[in-house]
Amino acid sequence: MPLLQTRGAGSARGFGFSATQAGGGGDGTVGIFALGLVNCSALVATRNKYTYSSCTSTASGVASASAISGAGSAAGNSTRGIFALGYSGGFSTSTTRNKYTYASCTSTTCGVGAASANVRYGTSAGNSTRGIFSTGLNSNIRNKYTYASCTSTAVGVAVSSTTAEAGSAAGNSTRGIFALGASSATRNKYTYASCTSTACGVASASASSNYGSAAGNSTRGIFALGSACSNTIRNKYTYACCTSTTSGVASASASNIYGSAAGNSTRGIFALGNNSTTRNKYTYATCSSTASGVGAASACSGWGSAASWATCVNT
Repeated sequence: MPLLQTRGAGSARGFGFSATQAGGGGDGTVGIFALGLVNCSALVATRNKYTYSSCTSTASGVASASAISGAGSAAGNSTRGIFALGYSGGFSTSTTRNKYTYASCTSTTCGVGAASANVRYGTSAGNSTRGIFSTGLNSNIRNKYTYASCTSTAVGVAVSSTTAEAGSAAGNSTRGIFALGASSATRNKYTYASCTSTACGVASASASSNYGSAAGNSTRGIFALGSACSNTIRNKYTYACCTSTTSGVASASASNIYGSAAGNSTRGIFALGNNSTTRNKYTYATCSSTASGVGAASACSGWGSAASWATCVNT
């Protein structure tokens, strides 16, 4: 599963630079991170582009959001990321989404399906054809965003098993695993083909948490738990058996709270948030994590969101 995540306190999902990647022709090359709240004082529209091959990050040439924003979420396919902006100035919430096109590093609200309700502390996951966006705000509502038509609907979209806010999500090409947040350990499995959701048989987190983040590949999702005592704990969720463990899972180098994450099929990049510029690289094959050599954010930030592409995850 993903990730990718989607969320500032949230989730991540995918992109690369050509439609051929949707057919498995290549892995994601960059992640787009919306910084959210900078220096604990100001919401910003700034985004960073993280290049996986060089572990570098830049704000140069990266299209900003259409409005200042925070506590949003993101999902996407191989050509674009869809960013739900969340807070949109002061502490007003918004239904606005932006479409970020990776090839041109451009962003627009034109023709982009809005959320069915104001978004705050939402989460998202998806595959190559649609993204599932939880609206947050202590709500159980989810929207299905169809990339081909840039449309969004809440009709026929399974709601979460309880109200959810400040969660995180990751998934593979068939299902998304949504950590509901709101100081809960509950997770839901959302099956894309049938637009159904269940908490039955879905392994819970090792501790209740809020404001976490998640990324993963086709076999597992790595969930940073967030504000469970503002800890560094991560869980590994294995999709095939719907199990979760902290055993052998590398912790974050510092508190996970208010972070975001994105990745490709081999590693996840976790922005730690908590008014920090630090990011960690989590390597799935070895379940190891490091902050060494990992491009930092361009400013101290939290409440961000991120999107990226990964083969066998978003395909």
